[in-house]
Amino acid sequence: MMRAFAGLIAGLIFGLGLVVSGMSNPAKVLNFLDIAGAWDPSLVFVMGGALMVTFAGYRLVQRRSAPLFARAFSLPTKRDVDARLLFGAALFGMGWGVAGYCPGPAITSSTLGGWPTWAFRIAMLAGMFIAQRLPARSPMKAASTR
Repeated sequence: MMRAFAGLIAGLIFGLGLVVSGMSNPAKVLNFLDIAGAWDPSLVFVMGGALMVTFAGYRLVQRRSAPLFARAFSLPTKRDVDARLLFGAALFGMGWGVAGYCPGPAITSSTLGGWPTWAFRIAMLAGMFIAQRLPARSPMKAASTR
């Protein structure tokens, strides 16, 4: 129960941070990404602040033997960069650049936005569903073996 409550509080703080920083506003994000046009550099400060908090947080957490609400840390073990990772990152970036949303702000904006937010969320869920059902083979490898 305490783990779920901690997750709820962390999610609320994260969502509030997204709204206050402007990350839940797709127009602001798209203006940040438009370096050749109406560039809005204010999100650089948001990202810089997030990096500083994350850096400090990781340093504090790494001193602990276990998390507060779990038996052990669950860290990724895969460290190689493969075509599947690069393809997914490129697809994510293109979606972010076209829509101005990534998953966190899209979920946060669902309470604030209209139909474009819901259209993005439906497309995001469809993409997750499709990705889970695709074989583990890389789309780049499959194309190079033909």
